Amino acid sequence: MTSARIAGPPKTETPAGTPTASRFPHLRPIRSWTLRSRVVLVVVAMLAVLGAVIGTVSVFALQNYLMQRLDAQLTSALIRGQHAADRINGGGPTVPEAAGVVQTPGQPTGTLGAVRSSDGGLLFPPVILADRPTSSTNQPLGPKQVTIDGLALLSVPADERPRTVDLGPSLGSYRIAAAELSNGDSVIIGLPLSDVNATVGRLTLVILLVTLSGLVFAFLLASVVVRFAMRPLERVAGTAEQVASLPLDRGDVALSVRVPEADTDQHTEVGKVGSALNRMLGHVASALTARQASEQKVRQFVADASHELRTPLASIRGYAELTRRAPHDLPPEVTHSLGRIESEATRMTSLVEDLLLLARLDEGRELDHDPVDLSLLLVDAVSDAHAAGPDHEWTLDLPDEPVEVVGDAPRLHQVLMNLLANARVHTPEGTKVTAGLRVDEDVRQAVVTIADDGPGIPDELQNTLFERFARGDSSRNRATGSTGLGLAIVQAVVHAHGGEVTVSSAPGDTVFTVTLPLAPTAEQTAEQTAAPTAA
Repeated sequence: MTSARIAGPPKTETPAGTPTASRFPHLRPIRSWTLRSRVVLVVVAMLAVLGAVIGTVSVFALQNYLMQRLDAQLTSALIRGQHAADRINGGGPTVPEAAGVVQTPGQPTGTLGAVRSSDGGLLFPPVILADRPTSSTNQPLGPKQVTIDGLALLSVPADERPRTVDLGPSLGSYRIAAAELSNGDSVIIGLPLSDVNATVGRLTLVILLVTLSGLVFAFLLASVVVRFAMRPLERVAGTAEQVASLPLDRGDVALSVRVPEADTDQHTEVGKVGSALNRMLGHVASALTARQASEQKVRQFVADASHELRTPLASIRGYAELTRRAPHDLPPEVTHSLGRIESEATRMTSLVEDLLLLARLDEGRELDHDPVDLSLLLVDAVSDAHAAGPDHEWTLDLPDEPVEVVGDAPRLHQVLMNLLANARVHTPEGTKVTAGLRVDEDVRQAVVTIADDGPGIPDELQNTLFERFARGDSSRNRATGSTGLGLAIVQAVVHAHGGEVTVSSAPGDTVFTVTLPLAPTAEQTAEQTAAPTAA
């Protein structure tokens, strides 16, 4: 026995230069986020921007205020230093004691003082008031600081306007102003910016921490509020999903699912959606009810007509056969006509039986639920198919152990016969047909495959292949007529057994696959029997 050649999924090649996966697979574009996530993101982003704007304005406003106050102190210190230097010099050349302008009463701690000659050079080393003026303690700058910081001080014009000057890493930034003395020299006074920078830095840190804390709190609060606000929309979406999952194409079409009355308030956007959905579901329910009533009438008519036609058709066949086999001689044309009448009556009887079977399956009539050996059924079906089509090559691919399912043996045999007949009728002579059977232990299913290497089924016909009276005359070289109900019966019987039937076809490889639940094992049967007792 040879194994059936079942085509696997086609392999796809990635074009050169095309990335096979995202570098960040866990990240999704914002447009694919939920509405709740996007609303929370917008709220947090707006608060973040608002916090940044308020914080920036606050920091700049405070910095400007502190700078104005420091400049006012610097102006006062410069005036005191100018008066002190003029008093010490007495209108003559600048004396070394003039560097003590920082010790003038009223000068703030940390005041820097220096005297610059009229030709642009520093007359004495600059000094900084290290403590209150009453202590008379000055901190002279070192030679290196004189050279570096002195150059910075020399560039300050004597226009009494405050300027920010960087005096190096040891002193930092100062607000410096210079004023001309009565003898033509200039006095330079500076106040440190360290207090201003420290205050602005502390405010910036506080604003940053408060903003971050506020954003975290806003995120949590917005998540809760938005989740609560979105509950009506989620209920409406849940109703839509529940309706979408209903099998409206078959069975009971009673559509009783509706959006709760509390979510249909016309004064809200969600309420309008819920109300519109309820109205739409009402229209759909009415249409489905009308369709079901119409289909039920058609099914009832087909069932009644099929049942009533069986008796006259049997009579026609019987009388035709009786007349043909009568002992008296009949003309050849009469014998031929009787044979045709009997043949067509047989064909019509087969059509009636198929229609009656479909009508019964549509009504949901219970099938037998007995253990069925699929291996034996498949052997018998292939043997019958070989007898009916000796010009085809028939092969079997069976597992070593029998495969059992629970179902109706005659109906399952009809499924196999219809599939094999479909392969025989719609393929040319010499076509190889392989009937296979295997077990899928992962899902506990029996898998039957009927594969042939015929011309295949066009793609446009595969979607309607299992519909009733579906015909594909121009696609598969039909040699004999058919009712167009064979595959519809296959699908109806398989679904009645809780299984599925699918088809995949390409030129040279057509495969019909039937999956059926396996019969429960002895252990499973024992557990099912013991469960009601334990309950």
